[in-house]
Amino acid sequence: PRHKCGNQKSCPQNYFAFKIISGAANVVGPSICFEDLVLMSSVKNNIGRGLNIALVNGTTGQLLKTDAFDMYSG
Repeated sequence: PRHKCGNQKSCPQNYFAFKIISGAANVVGPSICFEDLVLMSSVKNNIGRGLNIALVNGTTGQLLKTDAFDMYSG
């Protein structure tokens, strides 16, 4: 069977499914999937060099904000 975000098994009830992929240099970009919805990816054009963060409400699962912090440029 298919599981949320392509995970190998389902999460228990009252838990959120997520998957974070860091990427590989500038060949494969990072991505963040939450409850089978891609929040950040190169396809959505909302990732950046450095630290990519998605802020999600821990009770409702609602996406609040995404942002990227360039740790290289200072």
